[in-house]
Amino acid sequence: MPSSSCCWILSVLFVIAVACETAAARGDDSKITPEDAEFFEQKIRPLLVQRCYSCHAEPNKIKGGLRLDSRGAWQKGGETGPALVPGKPAESLLIQAVRYGEADLQMPPTARLPDAEIALLEEWVRRGAPDPRDGSSVTIASAGDKADAARTHWAYQPLQHAKLPAVRDAAWPRDEIDLYILAALEERGLHPSRDADRHAWLRRVTFDLTGLPPTADEIRAFDDDRSNEAWEHVVDHLLASRAFGERWARPWLDLVGYADQIGSANNVPAEYAWRYRDYVIRSFQADKPFDVFVREQLAGDLLLADTLEQRQDQLTATGFLVLGNVNIVEADKLIMQMDIVDQQIEKFGKTFLGMTLNCARCHDHKFDPLTLRDYYGLTGIFASTDSTYKTERGVWSSVTTAVLPESFAQFTERETAQREHDKRVAAARDERAKADLRRKELEPQIAAAKANQAAAPPGAKPLVELEKELNDLNGRLNSINQRLLHLNYLWPAPPLAYSVKEGPGIFDARIQVRGNPHVLGESVPRGFVQVATHGPVPVLPPDRSGRVELAEWLTHASAPLLARVTVNRVWQRLFGRGIVASVDYFGVRGEAPTHPQLLDGLAGRFIGDGWSQKRLIRRIVLSRTYRQQSEVDDSSRPALAADPENRYLWRMSPRRLDAEMLRDAVLAVSGELRPIAGGPGLAPEFLENVGGLNPKDVNPISFSLNKFRDEQRFVRTIYLPVVRSSEQRGPADVLNFFDFAQPARISGDRPATTVASQALFLLNGPLLKEGSQKLATRLLSDAAVTTDDDRIGALYLRILNRVPSADDVALAREFLSAPSDSPDGAASADVDKSARWQRLIHALFASNEFLFRL
Repeated sequence: MPSSSCCWILSVLFVIAVACETAAARGDDSKITPEDAEFFEQKIRPLLVQRCYSCHAEPNKIKGGLRLDSRGAWQKGGETGPALVPGKPAESLLIQAVRYGEADLQMPPTARLPDAEIALLEEWVRRGAPDPRDGSSVTIASAGDKADAARTHWAYQPLQHAKLPAVRDAAWPRDEIDLYILAALEERGLHPSRDADRHAWLRRVTFDLTGLPPTADEIRAFDDDRSNEAWEHVVDHLLASRAFGERWARPWLDLVGYADQIGSANNVPAEYAWRYRDYVIRSFQADKPFDVFVREQLAGDLLLADTLEQRQDQLTATGFLVLGNVNIVEADKLIMQMDIVDQQIEKFGKTFLGMTLNCARCHDHKFDPLTLRDYYGLTGIFASTDSTYKTERGVWSSVTTAVLPESFAQFTERETAQREHDKRVAAARDERAKADLRRKELEPQIAAAKANQAAAPPGAKPLVELEKELNDLNGRLNSINQRLLHLNYLWPAPPLAYSVKEGPGIFDARIQVRGNPHVLGESVPRGFVQVATHGPVPVLPPDRSGRVELAEWLTHASAPLLARVTVNRVWQRLFGRGIVASVDYFGVRGEAPTHPQLLDGLAGRFIGDGWSQKRLIRRIVLSRTYRQQSEVDDSSRPALAADPENRYLWRMSPRRLDAEMLRDAVLAVSGELRPIAGGPGLAPEFLENVGGLNPKDVNPISFSLNKFRDEQRFVRTIYLPVVRSSEQRGPADVLNFFDFAQPARISGDRPATTVASQALFLLNGPLLKEGSQKLATRLLSDAAVTTDDDRIGALYLRILNRVPSADDVALAREFLSAPSDSPDGAASADVDKSARWQRLIHALFASNEFLFRL
């Protein structure tokens, strides 16, 4: 019999479930998340319009009394009752009808929906049938009316330049950031926390800026620098390191939807994607002005260059538009093109404007001041740009590429590689010719042996031996032919990068009725998003796509959104939460900024500083706000009660290391991390990693991750291959456990989950085990560290980046002296000693103090 406490918990859960179901059934659109609203507008509304409205929407004749053109209508239901039971697809009449499970309940009556569309409806109901339609008649306002009405929303207003706030504790702030933070705290009766100790701040800022822990030398240098500029010296050193570019490039790649795979079908390799990744790392490391960086993403192929290296970067940069989860296997090329354009508009809107522009493909945006004309104005720009081309294999297409200009040294190096490659091809062909000649000799011998088995002369090879030799020879010939196909694939071609180019025809797009490119409405002139327009509007030339002008419009100093969105992303990466928490969505249903004047002040300074991300980051990490401790003590408990989510930054929020930080930190601490300057993530030089090499195959060349280069076990995680069609493999398996961004999505924020598999990975996975073994070997072979206390001190400094306390040392000694679990005599004293240190190191690696950046 269950206990009373168990019954109470079950009762509470039941009440919660009923309340949630009731709220879902009410369809209270105030509870609908932006993600659910986007899912409905993109996937469900167009489906209902195309498949159901002819019989179940006004002004048509309503069949069965059921309307599906508003939330209230389907909640009321028709002659057979409510059409949906939110959260329960199996109990929903609509789902039963589209599944065609019963002869007398089938919708639509003319033909069953495709499985993919049924799955979408099921997913919608499973989500609780979120439906933002309010049931009222809709009057579509003109673009101008909607834009004017929306200028009251904070995100669409010009940047505001407010006076600095007055504060009571004038001694605490170091700069303008601290003034705004302190003013908001004092307004709520709160106060900031104490400063973090020096080692905690050093560990925090080093991880945040480089994704790596501080080295023992860096810790000692900071300890020895007692000047007032010590913090500035640390930050400037970190910003100048290559590790900064490697760390800060990764969030940008999340927004791109980067992977070393084209789309997600058939494991098609994106064999040149690494050049875009390396370009982003170089750009962030060089502190390329962000407005220049953005212009290169959208129109690099159309910009003028002063140097060969700049031209290489410009062409590579436009990979931004094509390196997402594009579908290249669609037989209907018009649908494929428009879906890719839709993805480009989605990426453009989320990344640069914090807007869900693609929700206006089928109709005016439900919540935001975005109209069909806004969407199709952008469609004309992107549809006038070539992103894909049809291949010779089946229905497949591929992503467009550009040949990068080469320096004389690069050209000479490639010519040398081509000569070596030609030698290998010649050797393989010679080997094939000899094998083929021997096969031609064997075939008549076998025929003769079969005909004259009884009268075979003495000493002649038996038939069985001849046939075995022929079989072996055929296998060898197949292997040689595969090798030749592989060599042909690996031919040292001129350097290529995924890029876009102007299309053969420049045109204004026509509205696609219900998002269907085969059903067209009126033509819409190419143009920009009206509500985000504040400064001069560039004139679109009739003979060019308009991407250059789009980039100019976006990066103009009077345009508020790009600077706001970018500054907010930087803030989120340093504090764990943006000033606007919904970092990808600044629309009317997104989060309001907690410190709007601070956001605008930083955005204005960002533009004024020449769009320098390094100067922005430097300013933030040197603030007193960033320097606060993360621990909650007696003095900060009232703040914890008043602001448990730390929205107003009364302390620094602790954050777990992300997947890349965790792996890179273990490699760095164990002495195994190897710096490289980039290069391909995939390893096509191994034949077992490449399939579909025969040009007669219907499907394109494919890749697998059966074999990695030896050095890939020791490089930073950003240089490892990323795939969409499966879990991450090999050295990158840690990404599967610690909330790595889904490369099929465009997202500026990663979830933070805590699940049992993470603990199991830390306990049993190879990452921490191998790292512990390597570090123990180094520690015990270090002649400069001879006592156990010295070794414990060295470990704490390397792993936790601080000096151990007396209690820490005592606990470690006790751990090391605990009885061994090895059988008596099973190992030598040295092996047992090493194993004890390995276990101690493993325990420190798995501790929260290592796993969290505090």
